[in-house]
Amino acid sequence: MNQKFNAEVTQRDDVTYIKLSGVIDEDNDLTSLVDRVGAGTTVIDLAEIERINSCGVRDWVNWLTKMEKKGAQVIMVECSPAIVAQINLVNNFVGYGAVKSFYAPYFCPSCDLEKVLLVELDEMVGQDKPKAPVCRCDECDGVMDFDDMEESYFAFIQTTKLAELSSEVRIVMAELVPEESTGERKVRSRVSSVGASTSSPGSGSGSMPSSVSLPSLPSVPSLPSLSSITGVDPSRPDVLAKSTPQAQPSTQTNITMIIVILLLLLAIGLLVYVIVSGNKSQPDPADQPSSQPASHLILRSNDHLS
Repeated sequence: MNQKFNAEVTQRDDVTYIKLSGVIDEDNDLTSLVDRVGAGTTVIDLAEIERINSCGVRDWVNWLTKMEKKGAQVIMVECSPAIVAQINLVNNFVGYGAVKSFYAPYFCPSCDLEKVLLVELDEMVGQDKPKAPVCRCDECDGVMDFDDMEESYFAFIQTTKLAELSSEVRIVMAELVPEESTGERKVRSRVSSVGASTSSPGSGSGSMPSSVSLPSLPSVPSLPSLSSITGVDPSRPDVLAKSTPQAQPSTQTNITMIIVILLLLLAIGLLVYVIVSGNKSQPDPADQPSSQPASHLILRSNDHLS
């Protein structure tokens, strides 16, 4: 899925419906949405928010504050796991708004599948220890494991305002976000950290990522293409086959030059070795014994005896 931030705004009477998708980071365009929001009820659909970083959280809080000053009553629906994580971490992330529903992550160890299940907040309010609803796998029909810690994931329920929708808002929501006709819970496939998604029958459009915000990696300069180096289009095998024999002479010439250079270096090395060895083989005059006459040696010998 494209991670670029996107916003769709629809208005019905005094109700403004905003659907956000992608990533909320420093490149978001939340400020431009302030003028498109009225003083009535503003419903924000956050089902397709994949990630939000620290810069995005700052801009998000400022955006909610500006809308609330205009008199907007904010209601958040279908909060993704990334949004739930920020609600638990940031005290004023919801502001004076309320939450109607959110997604809970699940994992099937048998099928290695992930998905998120839509949970209504009013179902969880009042529980001493919120328990994740039962979610079954679409492949093996087994009970899936809740893919988080229940105590920490559902902590926001105790401090978050429950949304109460008026009949007018419910009518608009029914037009813009039709519920499943089967009456079953809404589910979505969940995107893993590497971007691979698994689909499930009855899942809604889009996908959900993990809630971890990762820093962006520096861009790597692209390498030159094969066609720019060789002048040959690799997508045309006939041209590539014809051009290959023409490149052989230049390759052979390069190999010949390398061999000649190596031979020259070897010859120079041998010459240096011979010169150095010749200098070491010559005797040093200081090391030669003094040549004295034999008669002198005999005389010194006689003196010693006497």
